[in-house]
Amino acid sequence: MEKLAYYFDHIQPWERSVIIAGGLVLFWMLEGVVPLVRFRYRKVRHAGLNLFFTLTTIIINFAFATLIVRASQYGSVHKMGLLYVVHMPLWLFTVAGLLLLDLIGAYFIHWLQHQVKWMWKFHLIHHSDVWVDTTTANRHHPGESVFRAVFTLLAVVITGAPLWLVFFYQALSVLLSQFNHANISLPKRLDKAISWFIVSPDMHKVHHHHVQPLTDTNYGNIFSIWDSLFGTFAYVEDTRSLHYGIDTYPAEEEHNRMGKLLQMPFGKYRPPAGGKFREREAAEGKGSEDVLVD
Repeated sequence: MEKLAYYFDHIQPWERSVIIAGGLVLFWMLEGVVPLVRFRYRKVRHAGLNLFFTLTTIIINFAFATLIVRASQYGSVHKMGLLYVVHMPLWLFTVAGLLLLDLIGAYFIHWLQHQVKWMWKFHLIHHSDVWVDTTTANRHHPGESVFRAVFTLLAVVITGAPLWLVFFYQALSVLLSQFNHANISLPKRLDKAISWFIVSPDMHKVHHHHVQPLTDTNYGNIFSIWDSLFGTFAYVEDTRSLHYGIDTYPAEEEHNRMGKLLQMPFGKYRPPAGGKFREREAAEGKGSEDVLVD
């Protein structure tokens, strides 16, 4: 564990870039070998659109980098934050830090964006993708990237996480997001076993179903424990039956055009078309063999 801490304490910017690009290339290749769904789409064009939003996210994260670094250094030097309430061995310190950073910097802000209308309008860009693959992990409106950066900063302030732990968390967050968005088919038993601890591909695909209530489940990014703990976990046995995208933006000229996506948060709010209908189905017990909500 000391070697891991040393590595991320001295990690270079180019090494962090390799981690991001390496994960993307790996899962992109796996999608061609073991795809969950055989999409009929222009894969390279789709990736180009989503990678544009990767660039905007990088720019915004760079703008917040100084604040995050200073907050981390101050907290770790002065032992201020939840991680210093009790003394812990390094391995437990690391696990606790990752869990708390994931809770505040990923789960909570994700959940909040599904509760607050004006924040949801920014998050729509991510959900509007009807061809969910590993590049979808990077599809966030610049406004949403600001929300996430603010909550990452908040998580660092609350926990007092040292810089090496912040960098380790960010690397895991990127890789796990690319993994659970990837259009890959794992053996069902393996996927279920994974979902007990971390967010698996099948688990996260449920979140990308186009109507409620499934859209409002499985908010986790790294750890699935938060969904289980807060009652937002859902599992669908046949993930191939899911319909990706969002019911309020079904037209391709809206969900597959950069200009339209950038303008989406500033348009008139569209209430979910399928939400009440889906809830009525669940109340009547229809589809209960497929949808399991804990």
